[in-house]
Amino acid sequence: GPPPSIPNSFPNMMPPPPGMDTRHARRVYVGGLSSMANEQSVATFFSQVMEAVGGNTAGPGEAVVNVYINHEKKFAFVEMRSVEEASNAMALDGIIFEGAPVKVRRPNDYNPSLAATLGPNQPSQILNLAAVGLSPGSSGVLEGPDRIFVGGLPYYFTEVQIRELLESFGPLRGFDLVKDRETRNSKGYAFCVYQDVSVTDIACAALNGIQMGDKTLTVRRANQGTTQTKPEQENVLLQAQEQVALQRFVFQAGALPTKVVCLAQVVSADELKDDEEYEDIVEDMKAEGGKYGSLMSVIIPRPMANGEPSPGVGKAFLEFSDTVGASKARAGLNGRKFGGNQVIAVYYPENKFSQGEYDAYIY
Repeated sequence: GPPPSIPNSFPNMMPPPPGMDTRHARRVYVGGLSSMANEQSVATFFSQVMEAVGGNTAGPGEAVVNVYINHEKKFAFVEMRSVEEASNAMALDGIIFEGAPVKVRRPNDYNPSLAATLGPNQPSQILNLAAVGLSPGSSGVLEGPDRIFVGGLPYYFTEVQIRELLESFGPLRGFDLVKDRETRNSKGYAFCVYQDVSVTDIACAALNGIQMGDKTLTVRRANQGTTQTKPEQENVLLQAQEQVALQRFVFQAGALPTKVVCLAQVVSADELKDDEEYEDIVEDMKAEGGKYGSLMSVIIPRPMANGEPSPGVGKAFLEFSDTVGASKARAGLNGRKFGGNQVIAVYYPENKFSQGEYDAYIY
């Protein structure tokens, strides 16, 4: 008789060829890539991130098996080893890759009903998203269309400084500086939402592209590209930019350590008129500053006897023998109360200080 056609006798026992039917459920769409991204960098990044959050369920090794990038449109398809890993990757939406948040979605050819038969279609509940700076289903405050991404922040900026800069446009409803889980150091980016969402675009337009120290800020709505400023916002925007320029001056000049710390808003002109009171204040300052390092000099400019404006009145200058003492003093004294005044402490240019120029900052 005819030879037995073995393969066809057991149609239901043949496993599907690897990757054939499951591919639509194993692919992940990643949008909003930078122009620097390439197949290798995307594959490495997503494999590392999947490992970091505990999303690799198919055993050791790289979760990503293949990447296709469309450079023109700045998106990629990232193929995972398993359906479950692709579902876990859905939890990575908004993750920061090469300095900007990327979208992570299902591709268009994803077929939910078919996928449901292949494996879990939701991310695992036990992923450690905090390990990569994502908060699970982020606390509602920092969600929605008015969430702002603030990237390119110098690492030495404190939360207080960044908030100060952002709040020059109005009070924040939510603010989150993303930190390294191990070291708790800033990762150089943050998210915020304004109480009055109408300032969102103004703040983005005024802050985006600003030079801060050796970095350039990227400030935009977190879930979309660029937004056009409406004409009626132009004049508000101009005022906003002036405000930012002032703040930036304080930050830029005051960011890199020098040996001189300037305390602003620390004394009032009236307190400086009386000689004895003045001596007391100088002694207090020496005692206070001396706790942080070896002081070379303390200068507290006094008002002119004839009442003419005198540069630097209201400030105190602490000159240390090294920047270590100065940076401890700046950290220790910034935000402290002196006689009811909250002090702002910034580094002061040594050349200005040595020339007796005490008004190089505008507050």
